[in-house]
Amino acid sequence: MTNPSGTDTSRPSHTRAFDKQRLSTLIDMDSPEAVHKEVLHTLSLFTPEFDAEPIYRIFKFTIDLYEGHLEGYKACNTDYHNLRHITDTYLAMARLLHGAQLSSKNFSVQEIFLGLTGALMHDTGMIQKACDMEGTGAKHTQDHVNLSMDFVEKHAATLHLESQEIVDLRDMILCTDLAAEIPAINFSSQKIELLGKILGTADLIAQMADHTYLEKLLFLYHEFQEAEIGNFKNEIDFLHHTIHFFEVSETRFKKTLDDISSYMVPHFKARWSINENLYIISLENQRKFLEKIMTDKNKSVYQELKRDNIVKKVRQKFGDTGLGE
Repeated sequence: MTNPSGTDTSRPSHTRAFDKQRLSTLIDMDSPEAVHKEVLHTLSLFTPEFDAEPIYRIFKFTIDLYEGHLEGYKACNTDYHNLRHITDTYLAMARLLHGAQLSSKNFSVQEIFLGLTGALMHDTGMIQKACDMEGTGAKHTQDHVNLSMDFVEKHAATLHLESQEIVDLRDMILCTDLAAEIPAINFSSQKIELLGKILGTADLIAQMADHTYLEKLLFLYHEFQEAEIGNFKNEIDFLHHTIHFFEVSETRFKKTLDDISSYMVPHFKARWSINENLYIISLENQRKFLEKIMTDKNKSVYQELKRDNIVKKVRQKFGDTGLGE
């Protein structure tokens, strides 16, 4: 999935001490291992019989792929659609599955496995083949959903997937495409349709609840530039367009995806004793902050985007290209 914005309640702070009201502090999101551990803990809350080995095998396969250890493929070389986004989506998927289960949407162990597999595989189409010497994986942005579906099918034997599971995963991954007509997808069952919408929700909300979402949009701008998507004048213009994207995403969450993001509430209540949707809180605070900095003529937008030194990293990688101030 691609989109033009994000996240926490108090933007100026660079520290992330544990705070149960701030999504980014609950676990170390920069550690794939910590995320996987939290996914397994979340699963244990509602399906103790879940066998962790099959999903760990696919989790490990994903790590190897993104780090460049899978034969025939380069390491991930996109800074927005990267391993961190995949693990963010993986955890959001587990949390939504838990919340859905608490809301009487019961899933089999195999359906849970498929949902988590879809989360791990949904952007694999942006990984370049080793023989591809031109540009980066960003050039595949426009067709990466179909490429991800094909990747799953190609590696089905390694992933231990049956033929119907391949079909179902293709349909689920298609739900991460903003241009896809979800009502037109011929899902094999209502459960697979629900899993597809949960995946579509997890993919989008994981991006927009990342505490460095606004900063990472600068990387997304350059991915779009390489893919020749949109007609954005520069990074600042891209950020302006993102304000509108918040409205688009709200409609998508509530209508296209059946307000599935609300399943976060029962999850956080059961897991952390927090009766809130921390993802939506983060998203709304990010939207407000973006609106504020885009209308404040007395300060540089780049000076306000302070998190994780991302602006500096963007400049080091792309130089002055894309600057809007």
